[in-house]
Amino acid sequence: MRSSRRKPLGFILVVLILGALIGSAMGEILGLILPAGVVRQFFLKAITGGFSPVTLNAVMFTITFGFSIKLNVIGIVGIAIAAYILRWY
Repeated sequence: MRSSRRKPLGFILVVLILGALIGSAMGEILGLILPAGVVRQFFLKAITGGFSPVTLNAVMFTITFGFSIKLNVIGIVGIAIAAYILRWY
């Protein structure tokens, strides 16, 4: 029986990011194990997005902000599995 309480947004994001990380790592490992060919290229093919680092240089300190994400096919499967598990948790 599923409860009607709402999950915090931070918890949902952490679970989905963990699903993407675990799935992407598994895709990279699977791509390295497979022999060269179309299937290996499929698993190693990744989408990269984000924004380049921006540096804020103050007198006493320097802060650099940047974000990049690389997601492969198995990473997307990992997100879907994490979302499915999150639905029942």
